[in-house]
Amino acid sequence: MSPENQSSVSEFLLLGLPIQPEQQAVFFTLFLGMYLTTVLGNLLIILLIRLDSHLHNPVCFFLSHLALTDVYFSSVTVPKMMMNMQTQHLAIFYKGCISQTYFFIFFADLDSFLITSMAYDRYVAICHPLHYAIILGQSQHELVAGSWVIACACALLHTLLLAWLSFCADHIIPHFFCDLGALLKLSCSDTSLNQLAIFTAGLTAIMLPFLCILVSYGHTAVTILQIPSTNGICKALSTGGSHLSAVTLYYGTIIGLYFLPPSSNTNDKNIIASVIYTVVTPMLNPFIYSLRNKDIKGALRKLLSRSGAVAHACNLSTLGGRGRWIT
Repeated sequence: MSPENQSSVSEFLLLGLPIQPEQQAVFFTLFLGMYLTTVLGNLLIILLIRLDSHLHNPVCFFLSHLALTDVYFSSVTVPKMMMNMQTQHLAIFYKGCISQTYFFIFFADLDSFLITSMAYDRYVAICHPLHYAIILGQSQHELVAGSWVIACACALLHTLLLAWLSFCADHIIPHFFCDLGALLKLSCSDTSLNQLAIFTAGLTAIMLPFLCILVSYGHTAVTILQIPSTNGICKALSTGGSHLSAVTLYYGTIIGLYFLPPSSNTNDKNIIASVIYTVVTPMLNPFIYSLRNKDIKGALRKLLSRSGAVAHACNLSTLGGRGRWIT
Protein backbone atom coordinates (compact mmCIF):
# COMPACT_ATOMS: atom_id res chain seq x y z
CA MET A 1 0.00 0.00 0.00
CA SER A 2 1.31 3.42 -0.89
CA PRO A 3 2.40 5.78 1.89
CA GLU A 4 -0.36 8.29 1.15
CA ASN A 5 -2.97 5.64 1.97
CA GLN A 6 -1.45 5.03 5.40
CA SER A 7 -1.77 7.17 8.48
CA SER A 8 -0.07 7.34 11.82
CA VAL A 9 -2.59 6.00 14.34
CA SER A 10 -2.33 7.57 17.79
CA GLU A 11 -5.48 5.98 19.20
CA PHE A 12 -8.16 3.38 18.48
CA LEU A 13 -11.89 3.39 19.09
CA LEU A 14 -13.40 0.46 20.98
CA LEU A 15 -17.02 -0.06 19.94
CA GLY A 16 -17.70 -2.18 23.01
CA LEU A 17 -20.52 -4.66 23.45
CA PRO A 18 -23.29 -4.96 20.84
CA ILE A 19 -26.01 -3.50 23.10
CA GLN A 20 -28.46 -0.64 22.77
CA PRO A 21 -27.68 2.74 24.42
CA GLU A 22 -30.66 2.45 26.75
CA GLN A 23 -29.24 -0.86 28.03
CA GLN A 24 -25.86 0.61 28.98
CA ALA A 25 -26.81 1.31 32.62
CA VAL A 26 -28.17 -2.20 33.16
CA PHE A 27 -25.07 -3.86 31.70
CA PHE A 28 -22.78 -1.49 33.60
CA THR A 29 -24.40 -2.55 36.88
CA LEU A 30 -24.22 -6.22 35.88
CA PHE A 31 -20.54 -6.12 34.95
CA LEU A 32 -19.68 -4.05 38.01
CA GLY A 33 -21.24 -6.70 40.23
CA MET A 34 -19.47 -9.51 38.36
CA TYR A 35 -16.12 -7.72 38.50
CA LEU A 36 -16.38 -7.01 42.24
CA THR A 37 -17.38 -10.65 42.81
CA THR A 38 -14.35 -11.77 40.81
CA VAL A 39 -11.91 -9.57 42.70
CA LEU A 40 -13.30 -10.18 46.20
CA GLY A 41 -13.85 -13.91 45.64
CA ASN A 42 -10.35 -14.58 44.33
CA LEU A 43 -8.70 -12.35 46.95
CA LEU A 44 -10.62 -14.26 49.61
CA ILE A 45 -9.22 -17.53 48.25
CA ILE A 46 -5.68 -16.08 48.42
CA LEU A 47 -6.28 -14.78 51.96
CA LEU A 48 -7.58 -18.15 53.18
CA ILE A 49 -4.63 -20.01 51.71
CA ARG A 50 -2.24 -17.48 53.21
CA LEU A 51 -3.73 -17.59 56.73
CA ASP A 52 -4.54 -21.29 57.15
CA SER A 53 -1.52 -23.57 57.49
CA HIS A 54 -3.64 -26.59 56.50
CA LEU A 55 -3.92 -25.07 53.01
CA HIS A 56 -0.15 -24.85 52.50
CA ASN A 57 -0.09 -27.73 50.03
CA PRO A 58 0.61 -28.03 46.28
CA VAL A 59 -3.01 -27.89 45.07
CA CYS A 60 -3.71 -24.70 47.06
CA PHE A 61 -0.40 -23.27 45.91
CA PHE A 62 -1.55 -23.65 42.30
CA LEU A 63 -5.00 -22.36 43.24
CA SER A 64 -3.59 -19.18 44.81
CA HIS A 65 -1.68 -18.37 41.62
CA LEU A 66 -4.77 -19.11 39.53
CA ALA A 67 -6.85 -16.79 41.73
CA LEU A 68 -4.27 -14.01 41.41
CA THR A 69 -4.16 -14.52 37.63
CA ASP A 70 -7.96 -14.32 37.39
CA VAL A 71 -7.97 -10.99 39.22
CA TYR A 72 -5.40 -9.56 36.82
CA PHE A 73 -7.07 -11.16 33.78
CA SER A 74 -10.41 -9.48 34.46
CA SER A 75 -8.74 -6.21 35.42
CA VAL A 76 -7.06 -5.95 32.02
CA THR A 77 -10.36 -5.51 30.14
CA VAL A 78 -13.39 -5.05 32.41
CA PRO A 79 -12.60 -1.65 34.05
CA LYS A 80 -11.90 -0.06 30.67
CA MET A 81 -15.09 -1.56 29.23
CA MET A 82 -17.17 -0.22 32.14
CA MET A 83 -15.55 3.20 31.89
CA ASN A 84 -16.45 3.34 28.19
CA MET A 85 -20.04 2.41 29.03
CA GLN A 86 -20.28 5.15 31.63
CA THR A 87 -18.51 7.98 29.81
CA GLN A 88 -19.13 7.01 26.18
CA HIS A 89 -15.46 7.90 25.57
CA LEU A 90 -14.45 5.01 23.31
CA ALA A 91 -10.87 6.05 22.54
CA ILE A 92 -7.81 4.18 23.78
CA PHE A 93 -4.28 5.39 23.06
CA TYR A 94 -2.05 3.32 20.80
CA LYS A 95 0.41 2.47 23.60
CA GLY A 96 -2.46 1.62 25.92
CA CYS A 97 -3.96 -0.68 23.30
CA ILE A 98 -0.66 -2.50 22.73
CA SER A 99 -0.18 -2.84 26.49
CA GLN A 100 -3.68 -4.22 26.93
CA THR A 101 -3.05 -6.78 24.18
CA TYR A 102 0.17 -7.89 25.89
CA PHE A 103 -1.38 -8.37 29.32
CA PHE A 104 -4.48 -10.03 27.90
CA ILE A 105 -2.39 -12.64 26.07
CA PHE A 106 -0.06 -13.02 29.04
CA PHE A 107 -2.76 -13.77 31.61
CA ALA A 108 -4.82 -15.88 29.18
CA ASP A 109 -1.80 -18.11 28.51
CA LEU A 110 -0.87 -18.15 32.20
CA ASP A 111 -4.40 -19.34 33.01
CA SER A 112 -3.96 -22.18 30.54
CA PHE A 113 -0.60 -23.28 31.98
CA LEU A 114 -1.80 -23.09 35.58
CA ILE A 115 -4.90 -25.16 34.80
CA THR A 116 -2.60 -27.72 33.17
CA SER A 117 -0.35 -27.75 36.25
CA MET A 118 -3.42 -28.38 38.41
CA ALA A 119 -4.41 -31.26 36.13
CA TYR A 120 -0.97 -32.77 36.73
CA ASP A 121 -1.48 -32.25 40.45
CA ARG A 122 -4.79 -34.14 40.35
CA TYR A 123 -3.21 -36.88 38.24
CA VAL A 124 -0.45 -37.44 40.80
CA ALA A 125 -2.92 -37.25 43.71
CA ILE A 126 -5.12 -39.99 42.24
CA CYS A 127 -2.66 -42.19 40.34
CA HIS A 128 0.37 -41.90 42.66
CA PRO A 129 -1.01 -40.90 46.08
CA LEU A 130 1.89 -42.39 48.05
CA HIS A 131 4.44 -40.31 46.15
CA TYR A 132 2.32 -37.15 45.95
CA ALA A 133 4.23 -35.14 48.57
CA ILE A 134 7.61 -36.05 47.07
CA ILE A 135 6.69 -35.40 43.40
CA LEU A 136 4.72 -32.18 43.86
CA GLY A 137 6.84 -30.91 46.72
CA GLN A 138 9.80 -30.76 44.36
CA SER A 139 8.05 -29.59 41.19
CA GLN A 140 5.26 -27.21 42.23
CA HIS A 141 7.46 -24.12 42.23
CA GLU A 142 9.12 -25.10 38.95
CA LEU A 143 5.73 -25.61 37.28
CA VAL A 144 4.45 -22.21 38.38
CA ALA A 145 7.68 -20.41 37.52
CA GLY A 146 7.74 -22.09 34.11
CA SER A 147 4.12 -21.08 33.52
CA TRP A 148 4.93 -17.40 34.21
CA VAL A 149 8.05 -17.43 32.02
CA ILE A 150 6.47 -19.17 29.01
CA ALA A 151 3.31 -17.03 29.19
CA CYS A 152 5.47 -13.89 29.31
CA ALA A 153 7.50 -15.08 26.30
CA CYS A 154 4.40 -15.85 24.22
CA ALA A 155 2.80 -12.49 25.01
CA LEU A 156 6.04 -10.64 24.31
CA LEU A 157 6.39 -12.37 20.93
CA HIS A 158 2.91 -11.28 19.83
CA THR A 159 3.37 -7.75 21.15
CA LEU A 160 6.72 -7.14 19.48
CA LEU A 161 5.41 -8.38 16.13
CA LEU A 162 2.30 -6.22 16.57
CA ALA A 163 4.37 -3.13 17.35
CA TRP A 164 6.17 -3.43 14.00
CA LEU A 165 2.92 -3.20 12.00
CA SER A 166 1.54 -0.10 10.31
CA PHE A 167 -2.14 0.73 10.64
CA CYS A 168 -4.51 2.28 8.11
CA ALA A 169 -6.83 5.23 8.58
CA ASP A 170 -9.55 2.89 9.84
CA HIS A 171 -8.91 2.67 13.58
CA ILE A 172 -12.26 1.31 14.80
CA ILE A 173 -12.07 -1.97 16.75
CA PRO A 174 -15.42 -3.81 16.86
CA HIS A 175 -14.70 -5.24 20.30
CA PHE A 176 -14.64 -4.19 23.96
CA PHE A 177 -10.85 -4.55 24.23
CA CYS A 178 -7.81 -4.52 21.95
CA ASP A 179 -8.17 -8.02 20.55
CA LEU A 180 -5.12 -9.23 18.60
CA GLY A 181 -7.18 -10.60 15.71
CA ALA A 182 -9.13 -7.35 15.35
CA LEU A 183 -5.91 -5.32 15.34
CA LEU A 184 -4.37 -7.47 12.62
CA LYS A 185 -7.39 -6.83 10.41
CA LEU A 186 -6.78 -3.08 10.70
CA SER A 187 -3.13 -3.31 9.73
CA CYS A 188 -1.82 -2.18 6.34
CA SER A 189 1.29 -4.37 6.72
CA ASP A 190 1.87 -7.99 5.86
CA THR A 191 0.60 -9.99 8.85
CA SER A 192 1.73 -13.43 7.70
CA LEU A 193 4.45 -13.53 10.38
CA ASN A 194 1.88 -12.56 13.01
CA GLN A 195 -0.44 -15.33 11.83
CA LEU A 196 2.42 -17.82 12.02
CA ALA A 197 3.16 -16.64 15.58
CA ILE A 198 -0.51 -17.07 16.50
CA PHE A 199 -0.46 -20.62 15.13
CA THR A 200 2.77 -21.68 16.85
CA ALA A 201 2.11 -19.88 20.14
CA GLY A 202 -1.47 -21.16 20.09
CA LEU A 203 -0.17 -24.71 19.85
CA THR A 204 2.22 -24.03 22.73
CA ALA A 205 -0.16 -22.16 25.03
CA ILE A 206 -3.56 -23.71 24.23
CA MET A 207 -3.52 -27.00 22.32
CA LEU A 208 -0.48 -28.60 23.96
CA PRO A 209 -1.74 -27.91 27.52
CA PHE A 210 -5.20 -29.12 26.51
CA LEU A 211 -3.74 -32.38 25.16
CA CYS A 212 -1.74 -32.79 28.37
CA ILE A 213 -4.95 -32.35 30.37
CA LEU A 214 -6.74 -34.96 28.23
CA VAL A 215 -3.88 -37.44 28.68
CA SER A 216 -3.76 -36.86 32.45
CA TYR A 217 -7.51 -37.36 32.77
CA GLY A 218 -7.29 -40.46 30.61
CA HIS A 219 -4.79 -42.02 33.01
CA THR A 220 -6.87 -40.79 35.94
CA ALA A 221 -10.04 -42.39 34.54
CA VAL A 222 -8.24 -45.73 34.11
CA THR A 223 -7.00 -45.56 37.70
CA ILE A 224 -10.49 -44.70 39.02
CA LEU A 225 -12.03 -47.65 37.19
CA GLN A 226 -9.54 -49.96 38.90
CA ILE A 227 -10.56 -48.80 42.39
CA PRO A 228 -12.57 -51.64 43.99
CA SER A 229 -14.59 -49.65 46.54
CA THR A 230 -17.39 -47.21 45.81
CA ASN A 231 -16.11 -44.83 48.49
CA GLY A 232 -12.71 -44.74 46.81
CA ILE A 233 -14.28 -43.90 43.45
CA CYS A 234 -16.37 -41.10 44.99
CA LYS A 235 -13.31 -39.67 46.74
CA ALA A 236 -11.29 -39.75 43.51
CA LEU A 237 -14.08 -38.06 41.56
CA SER A 238 -14.40 -35.41 44.27
CA THR A 239 -10.65 -34.79 44.10
CA GLY A 240 -10.71 -33.94 40.39
CA GLY A 241 -14.30 -32.74 40.01
CA SER A 242 -13.74 -29.05 40.66
CA HIS A 243 -10.76 -28.87 38.31
CA LEU A 244 -12.67 -30.71 35.60
CA SER A 245 -15.46 -28.13 35.87
CA ALA A 246 -12.98 -25.26 35.42
CA VAL A 247 -11.33 -27.02 32.46
CA THR A 248 -14.69 -27.60 30.77
CA LEU A 249 -15.69 -23.95 31.20
CA TYR A 250 -12.36 -22.53 30.04
CA TYR A 251 -11.55 -24.76 27.08
CA GLY A 252 -15.19 -25.21 26.08
CA THR A 253 -15.38 -21.47 25.41
CA ILE A 254 -12.14 -21.49 23.41
CA ILE A 255 -13.24 -24.47 21.31
CA GLY A 256 -16.59 -22.81 20.64
CA LEU A 257 -14.80 -19.62 19.62
CA TYR A 258 -12.08 -20.99 17.35
CA PHE A 259 -13.15 -24.44 16.19
CA LEU A 260 -16.90 -24.26 15.49
CA PRO A 261 -18.00 -23.23 11.97
CA PRO A 262 -18.30 -19.44 11.53
CA SER A 263 -21.78 -17.91 11.30
CA SER A 264 -23.21 -14.67 9.99
CA ASN A 265 -22.81 -12.98 13.38
CA THR A 266 -19.20 -14.10 13.91
CA ASN A 267 -18.15 -10.84 15.57
CA ASP A 268 -21.00 -10.97 18.08
CA LYS A 269 -20.12 -14.60 18.81
CA ASN A 270 -16.48 -13.63 19.41
CA ILE A 271 -17.52 -10.88 21.81
CA ILE A 272 -19.85 -13.17 23.76
CA ALA A 273 -17.17 -15.85 24.01
CA SER A 274 -14.64 -13.23 25.13
CA VAL A 275 -17.04 -12.06 27.85
CA ILE A 276 -17.36 -15.65 29.08
CA TYR A 277 -13.66 -16.32 29.48
CA THR A 278 -12.64 -12.83 30.62
CA VAL A 279 -15.53 -12.08 32.99
CA VAL A 280 -17.62 -15.17 33.75
CA THR A 281 -14.88 -17.81 34.14
CA PRO A 282 -12.69 -15.78 36.57
CA MET A 283 -15.82 -15.00 38.59
CA LEU A 284 -16.93 -18.64 38.84
CA ASN A 285 -13.53 -20.17 39.62
CA PRO A 286 -13.58 -19.24 43.35
CA PHE A 287 -17.04 -20.79 43.74
CA ILE A 288 -16.09 -23.91 41.77
CA TYR A 289 -13.01 -24.60 43.88
CA SER A 290 -14.30 -23.46 47.27
CA LEU A 291 -17.58 -25.38 47.06
CA ARG A 292 -15.79 -28.62 46.14
CA ASN A 293 -12.84 -28.27 48.51
CA LYS A 294 -13.52 -29.24 52.12
CA ASP A 295 -10.29 -27.68 53.41
CA ILE A 296 -11.12 -24.29 51.89
CA LYS A 297 -14.68 -24.42 53.25
CA GLY A 298 -13.30 -25.29 56.66
CA ALA A 299 -10.82 -22.42 56.51
CA LEU A 300 -13.64 -20.04 55.50
CA ARG A 301 -15.77 -21.17 58.45
CA LYS A 302 -12.86 -20.64 60.84
CA LEU A 303 -12.20 -17.17 59.43
CA LEU A 304 -15.87 -16.20 59.75
CA SER A 305 -16.10 -17.55 63.31
CA ARG A 306 -12.88 -15.72 64.22
CA SER A 307 -14.21 -12.49 62.72
CA GLY A 308 -17.51 -12.96 64.57
CA ALA A 309 -15.69 -13.49 67.86
CA VAL A 310 -13.59 -10.36 67.35
CA ALA A 311 -16.67 -8.30 66.46
CA HIS A 312 -18.51 -9.62 69.53
CA ALA A 313 -15.56 -8.76 71.78
CA CYS A 314 -15.40 -5.25 70.32
CA ASN A 315 -19.12 -4.76 70.95
CA LEU A 316 -18.77 -5.89 74.56
CA SER A 317 -15.81 -3.57 75.03
CA THR A 318 -17.77 -0.66 73.58
CA LEU A 319 -20.81 -1.37 75.76
CA GLY A 320 -18.59 -1.69 78.83
CA GLY A 321 -16.95 1.64 78.08
CA ARG A 322 -20.32 3.32 77.68
CA GLY A 323 -21.53 1.84 80.96
CA ARG A 324 -18.52 3.21 82.84
CA TRP A 325 -19.06 6.61 81.20
CA ILE A 326 -22.73 6.66 82.23
CA THR A 327 -21.87 5.55 85.78
